[in-house]
Amino acid sequence: MTTFKFISKYLTFIIAILLCTSCSTDKTGGKEEGIIEFDTKAIDEQHPLYGLAPSSATLKYKKEKFAMEMSTMGMFNTAIIGDTKTKTVAQTVKFMDIKQACIETEKDIITDNLDYTLKIEETKETKQIIGLKAHKIKVTMANNPTITFDAWYTKELGLEDCNVLNPYAQIKGVLLDYRIKKMGLEMHFIAKSFKSIEIPENTFEIPASMKIVSKEEMAKFFANLQ
Repeated sequence: MTTFKFISKYLTFIIAILLCTSCSTDKTGGKEEGIIEFDTKAIDEQHPLYGLAPSSATLKYKKEKFAMEMSTMGMFNTAIIGDTKTKTVAQTVKFMDIKQACIETEKDIITDNLDYTLKIEETKETKQIIGLKAHKIKVTMANNPTITFDAWYTKELGLEDCNVLNPYAQIKGVLLDYRIKKMGLEMHFIAKSFKSIEIPENTFEIPASMKIVSKEEMAKFFANLQ
């Protein structure tokens, strides 16, 4: 695999991770906006991009819009800004004097998800996570059934279509404790706090200072970090 293809898949991997916690409004109502803080960890220390993996992430959501922000040592900052209604996702990067963003389409994301097919089994087990009732699921990698893990999600935020663009599509709720693995890099996300507060609309806008680039240009940027 060429460096360009590797980095291109890494970009989609990051988007897949972040979309696992994207939100849209459930018709039954609920808390439509707020913030969830996550602890994150990259499992494979030998992965060439392990050093860029964040240790925390902040999800801000408002109805069908979401923004996940991550930072590595306060120097490498990236955000995923999306809208589950229009099915678009933008990735922004701030690193030294670089400020740029690229936009992904639903087709791109769905195609990538085919390489990360999950078999999910609901259970009756529940527990409290960040003050919310969480439901346990058992997850198996379809392409490698020897890999299994547990994940947890909540229905209490009034959000059913959170996962329409990610491998957990059958789950009707917000993931609070889950894992994503692609290209040998496994990430574990665990929610550590939740606040139901008003989120400004401009949170979900690409900053005017960002240069809009193609997915290929963004991939070249990541390739130069190797």
